[in-house]
Amino acid sequence: MPVTVLLVDDEPLVRAGLRAVLEAQPDIEVAGEAADGAAVIPLVRRLRPDVVAMDVRMPLMDGIEATRAVLRTVPDPPKILVVTTFEDDEFVYEALRAGADGFLLKRARPAEIVHAVRLVAAGDSLLFPASVRRLAARYGAGARPARAALERARLTEREAEVLRQMARGLSNAEIAARLVVSAETVKSHVSAVLAKLGARDRTQAVIAAYESGFVEPG
Repeated sequence: MPVTVLLVDDEPLVRAGLRAVLEAQPDIEVAGEAADGAAVIPLVRRLRPDVVAMDVRMPLMDGIEATRAVLRTVPDPPKILVVTTFEDDEFVYEALRAGADGFLLKRARPAEIVHAVRLVAAGDSLLFPASVRRLAARYGAGARPARAALERARLTEREAEVLRQMARGLSNAEIAARLVVSAETVKSHVSAVLAKLGARDRTQAVIAAYESGFVEPG
């Protein structure tokens, strides 16, 4: 089955460009479009896309609030890929903290756009880990709630090591090779880390790791 994508951006040219790039791939299908975050929830409920590619800045409802609304109200919500002009924008980091699974630059090359959609849909690796690290260093280091959450989680030594490798951007397969265990074992450890941290996915787990000081963002 193809990965289905909902495009949300107030600029028609941006939506048209993304549609052209994505629909050129045999394994990706654009399910629909919206011009503002306020239209996202009904479209997500009707179209059930795998991924929402959503502009972070829109006039009525921005990508941060739209992300929160989708995750709060839609059962089994889609992955959310924030589309932005500037990678060091605090809005991007707030969208990630709100539950977005990654971000994509509007100036990205077609191959990067396709890779981002596939990676976010698969959910087994972190998109642009170096950029997430820089954002965490600039906007999120030392958050008290994150420190408390990590203390409560009581991760095992192996789970803690898996979280460190996740923060480096390694996929499950790469972590398995590094720790000399099976991919299924890593998958189980990742699931345990997410459950203990109360994280929706590995992006939120990694942000918690940086904000708590468990992993240094520098």
